Amino acid sequence: MSDLEPPPPPKASELFGEALGAAARRAGLDPAQEASTGHVVWRAMGGWRGVVESVLPSLLFVVAYTVTQQLVLSLAVSVGIAVVFTVVRLLQKSPASAALGGLVAAAAAAALALITGNPSDNFVPGLLTNAAYAAGMLVSAIIGWPLIGLAAGYLMGEGVAWRTDRRKRRTFFWLTIAWAGLFVARLAVQFPIYLSSLDPANRESAVALLGTLKIAMGLPLFAPLLAVTWLTARALYPRRAAPAEDRGAPASE
Repeated sequence: MSDLEPPPPPKASELFGEALGAAARRAGLDPAQEASTGHVVWRAMGGWRGVVESVLPSLLFVVAYTVTQQLVLSLAVSVGIAVVFTVVRLLQKSPASAALGGLVAAAAAAALALITGNPSDNFVPGLLTNAAYAAGMLVSAIIGWPLIGLAAGYLMGEGVAWRTDRRKRRTFFWLTIAWAGLFVARLAVQFPIYLSSLDPANRESAVALLGTLKIAMGLPLFAPLLAVTWLTARALYPRRAAPAEDRGAPASE
């Protein structure tokens, strides 16, 4: 009769870990594929196309607002280029999730800035996103379920078994803390500048500085930390030597 009993439902940690692992694979972080660390990180960033789609909307907004001081025009330029990126991906039938995410983020930021009339509010969704990521990373590490470990465990095919290994558990804890530190650093630098923009006298300079810092503290900090995370995770899971027949060696008589 016990064979007929349904399997227990998956735990929340297992579901979350599977989701994180699947997302990492879609981003190009697949340990089953032979690739250099640089290639893996570049794929996770989306290559040149991903870099342009990530940077250009904010850059155009800052440039347009600095030159024209016209909020509506500057937001239209920023959202417009995000629309172009999304349409091109859809027409080419290439994965459009990143471009769609960028379009939604740009539209939400533009709507907030239009409602308040403060161009610096265009950066508020990014600040909130960094706050949410920082909180998620910190809380997960403190309660013993670091998000980096959940993602790496399912990427490497061991689920949550890494929690029984003290070395892995400690490594994933500190990697998760490092990611939390990245998001906290962005907030610590950018949020005071945003607060200064509430004074109309500082608004123009604050918009330019926020846009510059958003770009400078974006991919240039994300890529090295991703590389360190990838290398560290791979070091915890040494690749097994392939059997002789898999390497093309003649089978023994």
